[in-house]
Amino acid sequence: MYQTSLWQPSADLTTLQFRAAVLKKIRAFFDQLDVMEVDTQCLSLASITDPHIEVLTCHTRSVGQDLTYYLQTSPEFAMKRLLSAGSGSIYQLGKVFRAEEIGRRHSIEFTMLEWYRVGFDHWQLMAEMEQLLRLLSADDALICERLSYRQAFIDHLAVDPFTAPLGELQQLAHQHTEYGLQEQDRDTLLELLFSSVIETRIGQQNPCFIHSYPPSQAALARHQEEESGQMVAARFELYWQGMELANGYYELTDAKEQQQRFKEDQVQRQQMGLAERQFDERLISALQAGLPECAGVALGVDRLIMLLGKKDHIKKVLPFAHDRA
Repeated sequence: MYQTSLWQPSADLTTLQFRAAVLKKIRAFFDQLDVMEVDTQCLSLASITDPHIEVLTCHTRSVGQDLTYYLQTSPEFAMKRLLSAGSGSIYQLGKVFRAEEIGRRHSIEFTMLEWYRVGFDHWQLMAEMEQLLRLLSADDALICERLSYRQAFIDHLAVDPFTAPLGELQQLAHQHTEYGLQEQDRDTLLELLFSSVIETRIGQQNPCFIHSYPPSQAALARHQEEESGQMVAARFELYWQGMELANGYYELTDAKEQQQRFKEDQVQRQQMGLAERQFDERLISALQAGLPECAGVALGVDRLIMLLGKKDHIKKVLPFAHDRA
């Protein structure tokens, strides 16, 4: 039987007023910095190749053609095309979509804040993100912790993720999760250990930036050599009270390297039995034309509002959650 109460909002009106205030503060923050707001398309004829993120698709017929559009999982590719066209520093506050499980922290449609700062590296972007968090939390004394990926593993698992033998990682994963003895992929084991052990322990009081990831986890970030000679991915993630909030890069600008990474993603998707995804040729063309030196970050706004508003479920901060859409 149809439930007549499902027409009502998921979040109470006080929370929706708080949400509106947060969005207003975000826009004011970037306006003060003279960072331009952009509004790119939600639908694209090209998709991402990342084997760990699945997209929602839309099939239609137009001008005598059967077309497949992909709902954006992030505005990243479109924003990088704007950057390559000379936009300067930009931000976007809007909806993104991912075909993932719906739960306490997940919705297939959610609000993302993504911004790119021309001339910044990832360290400068972390500092700016800290300023934004102080504003939104109304806590001028808020200080974000900074912890390298390697040090996080040493502190919480007593293992160096860059040098530990595969067998040691398998045993650790099995010890903490009962899985992993048959897993042959190092990054899968490291992610299992990070999510099940480290993520639950970091950033419990103040937000925590994890930085300097293994090069194999660079995604769209560039590689850098540390003073020790160790190569790392110039990227960071932000965790707060057991929740991943943001993912940022010192952006890769090399078109050939990016194209090679996309091809490696395609191979991995095939090995995992996932649908084939053609990489975005428009992004490669934009990189060839010249993406300026920049750093970028994507922040999950709904999750942040959950934390700031002390809500235990994402549906409590959404106007209409999935069951009321």
